[in-house]
Amino acid sequence: MTGTNLKTLLPTMENLRWATSRIALVILITAISPHPGHAQSPKATLNIQLDKSLHPVSPTLYGLMTEEINYSYDGGLYAEMVRNRTFQDHGFGGVAHWDMEQKGDSIASMAIDDSEGPSAALQHSLAITVKKADADNPAGVRNEGYWGMALRPETTYKGSLYLKANSSDMGPLSIELINDNTGTAVASATIPTLSTDWKQYEFTLNTAKIEVSSQNHLLLTVRRTGKIWIDLVSLFPHTYKNRQNGNRPDLMQMMAEMHPKFLRLPGGNYLEGDQIDERFDWKNTIGPLVDRPTHRSPWNYQSSDGMGLLEFLEWTEDLKIQTVLAVYAGYSLKGDHIHPGPTLTPFVEDALDEIEFATGDGSTKWGALRAKLGHPEPFPIQYVEIGNEDWFDRSGSYEARYQQFYKAIKARYPQLQLIATAPLEKFKPDVLDDHYYKRADEFYADVKHYDTVDRNGPKIFVGEWATREGSPTTNMGAALGDAAWMTGMERNSDLIVMASYAPLFVNVNPGGMQWESDLIGYDALTSYGAPSYYAQSIFAKYLGTEVPASALTGGGGRFFYSVTSSPEKGKVYLKLVNASSVSQTVDIAMTGVSNVAKTATLVTISGHSLAETNTISVPTRIVPLVTAIKSAAGFSHTMPPYSIQVLELEAK
Repeated sequence: MTGTNLKTLLPTMENLRWATSRIALVILITAISPHPGHAQSPKATLNIQLDKSLHPVSPTLYGLMTEEINYSYDGGLYAEMVRNRTFQDHGFGGVAHWDMEQKGDSIASMAIDDSEGPSAALQHSLAITVKKADADNPAGVRNEGYWGMALRPETTYKGSLYLKANSSDMGPLSIELINDNTGTAVASATIPTLSTDWKQYEFTLNTAKIEVSSQNHLLLTVRRTGKIWIDLVSLFPHTYKNRQNGNRPDLMQMMAEMHPKFLRLPGGNYLEGDQIDERFDWKNTIGPLVDRPTHRSPWNYQSSDGMGLLEFLEWTEDLKIQTVLAVYAGYSLKGDHIHPGPTLTPFVEDALDEIEFATGDGSTKWGALRAKLGHPEPFPIQYVEIGNEDWFDRSGSYEARYQQFYKAIKARYPQLQLIATAPLEKFKPDVLDDHYYKRADEFYADVKHYDTVDRNGPKIFVGEWATREGSPTTNMGAALGDAAWMTGMERNSDLIVMASYAPLFVNVNPGGMQWESDLIGYDALTSYGAPSYYAQSIFAKYLGTEVPASALTGGGGRFFYSVTSSPEKGKVYLKLVNASSVSQTVDIAMTGVSNVAKTATLVTISGHSLAETNTISVPTRIVPLVTAIKSAAGFSHTMPPYSIQVLELEAK
C-alpha cells in the first residue's frame, strides 16, 4: 500500500476507542516504501542481539499519578454529580453553584447558617426560608452540577441529603432532575415527612426513555412556609464495579486501558497543600462522608474529600495495581515547613498510622478501623514516598526530615522502599523521584539522560513528566516527545523502577483547567484520550521483561527507538519514533534466534501535523491502528512522517 496514509483506514465511529478488549482493524500489508523521489531521512540500521540481555525491565515501569487539579476528582473521576454539596464554596454574592427556584408567586430565600450543621465536621449548612408557597407554587433551590448533570435513559441515580426542618409539617420535600432546556422533570422522588432534628434521607431517581444529555440540574422544593436546613446533598450514577461512593466507569476504564502497574497517591501538590493545615490530612478523609470536613486544594477550589484514603486504595484494588503511598513530610507549597526533631515527630507518627491503616491486619489499631470501614484485607504496599518536590524547600530541611521519616518507617516496616523527592547530599535514599516538564525538542535532546547515570546511586522514579504541548490535552507533537522520552526510560529500566505521566485528567469545560497539556479530557457526559494517551497505552502494553543488546547507526536526528524482549513468550517488542516531517527507513537485523515468524504485528499512531489532536467533539482523530507486516530475521521497514510504531515480533 505504497504511499497510503494508514490513518485513512480507521473507522470514523464517534465513540471508537482503541483497547485490547475491542476489535481492532487488522490488515495484512507489506513494509511501507516511500514513492521514489519523496523526501526521507537517512536510512538507519538497527542490530539487535537477542541472545545478549543487558538487564531486566522493571516490572513496575509504567503507572499512574493523579492529584486534585483540573477538577480531576470532584467534577472528574469521583462520580458525585452535585457540586458544592456541603456549601463550603460561598462564591461571589451567594452560594456557588446553587440558585433559588420560586415557582409562581412563591417567596423564599437562602443563606449559609454557620450555627447549624449535621456533624462536628460539617458545622454549617444552607438555610432555606420559605415565606410563601403551596402545592401549585413550590419553592426551593437547584444545583447546576459540574457543568451540567449527565443523564441517560432508563437509569437509576442514587441520592441522599441531610436535612432539618423547623416544623414537622414542612414536608414533603420534592426532589427532581430537570432538563435545562425544556424545564421538564425527567426523574423525581419525594420525602414525605421531615424531622426537626438532623437526619439523613436517601432517595432514588429513575429516568425513562429520555435523550442522553448533560443539560440537566437537580431541584429541591417544598410546598409550605417555614425553614429547612440542608447539607451534604449527594447524587451518584452507576459507578465502576458498583462501588458505593465510587468512580466514573469511563475514566476508570480508560486508565485500565493504559495497562498501569501502580498508582501514586494522593499525588503531588495535593499532598502538601499551600499551607500545613491544607495538606491531605488522611485521617479527615476516612469514615462516613458527614464526618469529613473537606479542605481547600492548592489549585484554588474546595476538595469534597469524597475520595479519601480508603477510596484511593480501593481504586488501586479495582485496577489490580500497586499502591505508591505518598506521606506528608512537613513541607507545604507556600514555604511553611516543620523543623526536624520533636516538632516533626507527630507528623512521622501520622505517617506510621497511615501505613498501618493501609497494610495492618485486624489486630492493629488502624488496620482494625479499616476493617470496620468495610475492607478487612490489608492492601499490599512496596513503596512509600516521603513528601513531594521538596527541592522547593529553601530552608534546606528536607534531608534531615527525610532521615527522620526513613529511620522511623524502616524500624517498623523494613521491607518498604522509601522514595526521596529531592537529591540528598549525605544520605542515600532507596529511590529518588525526578520530575520533567519539557517541550518536545527538549525531550529529544535529553533522551539519553539516564544512559550514563551512576548505577550505584538510588533507583529512579520519574514520578511526574510530560511533553507540554497542546491544550487542554496534548497534540501529536507532544505524543512524539513523550514516545521519544519513553524509549530512553525503557533502555534504562534497570535504573528507572517506575514512571508516571502528569497530569492525567482535565475537565475541558471553561474554567475546568488549571494546567494545560493533559492526557485524558472529559466533560460531564463523555471522555477521550489525547494522542499522548495512546502513546502511553501502547508502550505499556507491548513491553518485555529483558532489554537485549542493540546498536543503531545512521537515521535522522529525530529518530528514536527501544527494544525489549520476553524470551519466555518468544516475543520481541520494537518501539520506533519518527518525529520528522519526512519518512524514515530502518534496516532491522536480529541475531541470536533460530526462527522468526513471517509476519509481525504493527501498531501505528501518526498525524498529519504536529498540531493535530483529539478533542471532546472529535475524540478519535488520532488513535492506534493495528496491522500486520512481513518480517524476518533481517528486513527493511519504512516509517511514515510524524509516527510512533510498535513492532511485535515472534522470535525463538
